[in-house]
Amino acid sequence: MSKLSCFKAYDIRGRLGEELNTDIAYRIGRAYAQYLNAKKVVVGGDIRETSEELKKALAKGMMDAGCDVIDLGMTGTEQVYFAAFHLDVDGGIEVTASHNPIDFNGMKLVRRDAKPISGDTGLKDIKALAESGDFEVVDHKGSVTTLDLMSAYVEHLLGYVNTENFTPLKLVVNAGNGSAGPSIDAIEDEFKRLNVPVEFIKVHHEPDPSFPHGIPNPLLPENRSVTAAAVVENDADMGIAWDGDFDRCFLFDEKGGFIEGYYIVGLLAEAFLLKHKGEKVIHDPRLTWNTIDMVTRSGGEAIQSKTGHAFIKERMRLENAVYGGEMSAHHYFRDFAYCDSGMIPWLLVAELLCVQRKRMSELVGERMTAFPCSGEINYRVSDVPAVLEAVKSHFSDQMPELDLTDGLSLELPEWRMNIRASNTEPLLRLNIETRANKTLVDRLVKEVEGIIDQVS
Repeated sequence: MSKLSCFKAYDIRGRLGEELNTDIAYRIGRAYAQYLNAKKVVVGGDIRETSEELKKALAKGMMDAGCDVIDLGMTGTEQVYFAAFHLDVDGGIEVTASHNPIDFNGMKLVRRDAKPISGDTGLKDIKALAESGDFEVVDHKGSVTTLDLMSAYVEHLLGYVNTENFTPLKLVVNAGNGSAGPSIDAIEDEFKRLNVPVEFIKVHHEPDPSFPHGIPNPLLPENRSVTAAAVVENDADMGIAWDGDFDRCFLFDEKGGFIEGYYIVGLLAEAFLLKHKGEKVIHDPRLTWNTIDMVTRSGGEAIQSKTGHAFIKERMRLENAVYGGEMSAHHYFRDFAYCDSGMIPWLLVAELLCVQRKRMSELVGERMTAFPCSGEINYRVSDVPAVLEAVKSHFSDQMPELDLTDGLSLELPEWRMNIRASNTEPLLRLNIETRANKTLVDRLVKEVEGIIDQVS
């Protein structure tokens, strides 16, 4: 078989047809089960039209490798993660293309205890096996069963908060017609049973594979207006929006203002350190000052890791960290097998709103003023190393502190920046932050853009 182009650094993603189809899915399933020597695995799939047929092809490949399959039905990625550490299974696969275009699909793979399988931890081996078709002959084929884990999953989620702390809250929730809706409904039902005074205002709630309101990706500014308008119109306390497989959530304050993921990392660190004194928190190197400040003042220890879920999860395990956060809205939790969740963050922030008796804009407003940032700005450049060298040279006379953990980080008393190549796309990503000086942020962005223009 020809080389498979759908295997990426962390997962599998490809355009439907030649890059990803049922034949390729079968081969991936067969290779995955053989590579892990798996006896039992879980599979789930998002709402996309092709997810069910790809999931069935995957399952057939696994069964032909002698592996039993538990089909969880329509799920978000984190429900497969949950099943992989909650059940006695050898791993799991979620069929999802997350926020990719409608003509794409993909897969996210984990092994037992939801440990990630990425380029350096088995994905290349599975790719090679799927390409070669060198599959072992087995004595017996596996079987497939279905299982609904929603109640156990919701019970686990609510273990992160004390529902007695909740005061009346009104939350706008925008599933973007993706896979998050059923989980929200299940949480709502449990809240009602426990008399938790939270009202949900649902926007684009029903799962719909045609994505009538566009692919759910709240990172795109044009996708935020519906959630923001619903917050204002309903006088809500907070807005929450998810991507397609809801492993990321994005928060809005009571004025409809979108909150950069960077500031949510600090909030969640504070929420955890209120419950777990003196614990460690892992963060990425793109924007750091606010997180370090909040972790330190909350009595915890902030530890920097290279960007990317495989690196964050590995460092969290090494340090036994209670929480890890990336400004890209990926949030990882020790008690969730160090995996990312798009449901745990908003539950914790909602509880924090009630405990601190503050509005969302108050919780983050003073932090945004103290440590204003550019947010992540992306550029298409032909020569990333040349741009990094030019930026380093340009600022060298100011003698900044250099950090090469991930791309290039420059730090001075009044500002710091990180500029790095994307791990997943042909992009250069820039982040700048200052100490209470938004004007300086804007000036530095223009300065760096001038360097990029000169080199490109």
